[in-house]
Formats: sequence, structure tokens, C-alpha cells
Amino acid sequence: MIRFENVSVRYEEDATPTLKGLDLTVPEGELVLLVGPSGVGKSTLLGAVSGLVPHFTGGTLTGRVTVDGRDTRTHPPRELADLVGTVGQDPSAHFVTDTVEDELAYGMESLGLAPGVMRRRVEETLDLLGLAELRDRPIATLSGGQRQRVAIGSVLTPHPKVLVLDEPTSALDPSAAEDVLAVLQRLVHDLGTTVLLAEHRLERVVQYADRVLLLPEGVMGSPAEIMAVSPVHPPVVALGRLAGWDPLPLTVRDARRRAGGLKTRLEGLDPAGLLPAPGPSRTPGSAPGRAPGTPDGAGTADGPRPPAAGFHPFKRRRTTAPVSAGPRAGAPLVLAEGLGVRRGRVEALRRIDLQVRTGETLALMGRNGAGKSTLLSTLVGMIAPTSGTVRVADRTPHTTDPRELIRQVGLVPQEPRDLLYADTVAAECAAADTDAGAEPGTCRALVSELLPGVADDIHPRDLSEGQRLALALALVLTGRPPLLLLDEPTRGLDYAAKARLVVHLRALAAEGHSIVLATHDVELVAELAHRVVIIADGEVVADGPTAEVVVSSPAFSPQVAKILAPRPWLTVEQVEAALEEAR
Repeated sequence: MIRFENVSVRYEEDATPTLKGLDLTVPEGELVLLVGPSGVGKSTLLGAVSGLVPHFTGGTLTGRVTVDGRDTRTHPPRELADLVGTVGQDPSAHFVTDTVEDELAYGMESLGLAPGVMRRRVEETLDLLGLAELRDRPIATLSGGQRQRVAIGSVLTPHPKVLVLDEPTSALDPSAAEDVLAVLQRLVHDLGTTVLLAEHRLERVVQYADRVLLLPEGVMGSPAEIMAVSPVHPPVVALGRLAGWDPLPLTVRDARRRAGGLKTRLEGLDPAGLLPAPGPSRTPGSAPGRAPGTPDGAGTADGPRPPAAGFHPFKRRRTTAPVSAGPRAGAPLVLAEGLGVRRGRVEALRRIDLQVRTGETLALMGRNGAGKSTLLSTLVGMIAPTSGTVRVADRTPHTTDPRELIRQVGLVPQEPRDLLYADTVAAECAAADTDAGAEPGTCRALVSELLPGVADDIHPRDLSEGQRLALALALVLTGRPPLLLLDEPTRGLDYAAKARLVVHLRALAAEGHSIVLATHDVELVAELAHRVVIIADGEVVADGPTAEVVVSSPAFSPQVAKILAPRPWLTVEQVEAALEEAR
């Protein structure tokens, strides 16, 4: 179905090719999973199949890519639209209509399908992806995960022979991700659709793959063969390597069957003693170059203050005012009581009672559209509460001058481009250093720490989704705000980049910074969070220590917890430390 013949792709600004000498065949009716670190060319390979590379992305493609006999060099994307359906890393960039139902029908209208066929396929797709309740909703009002499902649905309705999906589950909650992957598996098995899928959250998808393509090596084989040698692999494979299991398990079920001996070795050891403890190891603000202080109570006026001209709540703005530390160690930095938010006809938050203390890392979890992003937006002052109260660092966010609040709260939104406005990575980093009053090079060092190999002169829009996210994280982390809000902070990050982020965030929490992250990444939560709050339909339905909440929830439980249940082991790192201690 898809043939790569000695394919290389080089972009003008790159010294080395993004893809080099790729020679392989993807058979019809198989699901092929692309794996590899961020920036190795997964998106470029997918773009070469859809014709976006090089017709729209630029660069030079040598060799030959054919899809069902059509050469993508001579067939631009519009001439492949009936054959290849594509969902990129940013689904919102593909929307051309205003409502969910219209978007699902648009591709079929472009192909001239009969109205009766279009109606039937729209209904089928609404049911398949759980979108029926959203059919009349404006796309602009949907959450990131809901938009991702709509984007996937819009390429399913024309029934293409080939589906090209870039990070299709990155913004989906675990249940929605399973639903989408089940649909893809059904298309492969029942209709013979060929699916090429790039995904960093391998714990979700590797068991569905017929073949795995490892980049940059360009080696393709069975999932078991590739996972045995791949530097990126899910926790179940990492646990199998630690335990010496052969062959390595790819699913929780396989691992549970072999875990008896490992459970015996872990008997008598205490998982709780190996979890990160909340709370600062020193007084907040005592990091080098930061003088300790307390909030001055500014920003509690009885009405909203007008923002500075041109102010954007995400973007940094230069200020010479000192950054004050949060309240005393262990005191509540965030306090919400009876918080409610209504957005149009939707009651996004209802009766939220929440505290976040200094030095605490809190994970917000829940299905797409539950209200997690709305809560973060309320904490940063972008949305005013409809009822109840919210205080952050002794301030009321929505009535505080944004120039004052931004020194207390840093938000990394779901769309990292909202933070990026310079022409190069170097310019972004220089502006971040100036805005934060940090030593020159501070932000650039963070970028190199989170994602090595990003060039100074590259434009942020030319970065992959994971690279853009790492840059946005570095920009906000440079300011070291007392409260850090992260909305899906690992979307597009590979396991190595995520591990580096975890190390940095743990260090910030140890210094007294509070972190609130909204995420569907259960493995990140297991590694980082001290506490988990689950939100459903705008209400808090669970709030407690991470181990207690996630182990009791099949949907939000990490792979290690499922394998070693009922003991609350959460991560491979935790198990490895316990085995070392027992020796």
C-alpha cells in the first residue's frame, strides 16, 4: 500500500537530513506505529505519505514515496484526499467549519458524496467517537480532547484507504483514548484500512500495532522485536527489563501473569517510603539569586483592573518589580471555596473546594471537558468566577493587575504557540531571561535540559509539537513563579524528555514552588504528583494522596500499579529503588 524507496528529506536550515535513506513497505490493512525520540522525523515521515512534505512544508525530498501507486511528488495533497486521511499534531489547524456536525461532513462534501451516504456516515462517526452530545456545539467551545476526537472523526467519514495520525491520543483521557484506538483497530481488521500512527504514549498503543517502525534507524519489525531494543518504551516493558522477563510483555495482562516472582521479592517493602514527599526542603524564595519575601496583599480591589495595553495573559511582559515568594512554607497558596464558573449555557465548574499548599504538586484528572482547563484559567485570572471565591497568594486573580499576578502565577497552556511570538528560539529565550530578571542564558539552559539539540536560530513554528512545548515550559520556568500551572505538559514529549521535566519539577517543588497540572498522563502523575483531584462534570469527585486515588481507579491507574496490585507500587523507578534497598 505504501512504499518508501531510498527516501531522504532535508530542510534548508538543517545540517543533516531529517529522514535518510528510508527503504520500506507498509502492507495494506496493517497498523504501523512510529516510535522514536522527539524531533527524529516521525511527523516528516507522515507528511511524506500525505503529500504535505514537501509540497507545503518545504525542504527537499529525494527518493520516491508511493501510496496505492500514486507518487506523492507528483500528486499534491488535494489529489490524495480521497485516499489519505490526515490528523496532525494540532487538530485545530485543520478545522474549516464552525460546528462539530459540519466538520464531520466537510470532507465528504469535498469529495461529492451523496447526501444520504453523508448523513449515515456522520451518525456512525458520532456514535463511534462518543460525539453525539456535541453534534451542535461550536468547535471553539470544545476542550482540547474533544477537538481531537472531532478531528479524527472528520478524516474517518470519507473512509480513506490510509489514515495518517500524529499523536492522536495525546489530549484524550484514558477512556476516550481506548475508544479511539478500538475504532482504529476495527477499521484495520474489518475494512482493511492502513494506519500509520506516531505516538509517544506507547503504553496506550503498542499492543494494538501490527508493526513498529523505529526512527531514526528506519528499522521495522514486530512490536516485541522493536521494544526489546528501542530506547523509548512503555513502563510495562521497562518493568519487564528490570525483572528479567523474556520475552518482554507488551500488555498489563501479560505482565500480571509473570509478576508472581517480582511480587514475592517486594513483599515486606513499603512503597509509601519511596514516594516523593510534599513540602519544601528550604524556605521558598531562598534559591540562588532570589530574596525571600511575602505577598504585599496588592490586587484585592473590589473590581477588575484594566490590563496593560496589548496584554496577553499567557505572554511574558518585562517588569522591573521584584518577584515575591509565596506564603510561608506549607501554608495554602491556593484557596478556592464554593467556586463556580458558567460559560454560556455550560456550567463548567460547580462548588469547587480546593487547597494547594506551598511545595505541593497537585494533579487534576478527569475526562475531556470535565473542567480542568477552566479551573487553571480561573486560577490565573483569565476567567472570573460566577460564584464562590478563589485566592492565589493572598490575591483574587481576576481582580488583580495582570502585571502583578504574572509574577505569582505562571501558566503553560495546552497550545504552546500562545506563548511564542519571537522569530527564533534564541530570541524567545533572551526575552524570557529579561522578563524574569534572570541571568542571560538561564532560559536557553532550560531548553537544552528539557530537549537537547534544538538550534538557536530555528523558528518556533518549525519545531515539532513536543519541541514547542519544551520551549514554552522553559520560558515559564525561567521566571520560577511561586505557583506553576501546567495544562497537558507532556503532550508531544517522549519518555526521556518527560523524565527530564519530572526531575526539574521535583526540584522546584522541593524549593517550595507549588505545581498544579491538568493531565491525562497517568504515568506522569504517578511519578510526580503528591495529590490527585479528579473532576467530573465540573465537580470534585475524588481528592487524596496519589497512591490512594489512582490505585483505586482503573481508568487513572498507571501500568505498574495494575501489574503489582493490590500493593500501591506506582512506578518502575520506585520498584527499582525497593529492590536495590532489599539487596
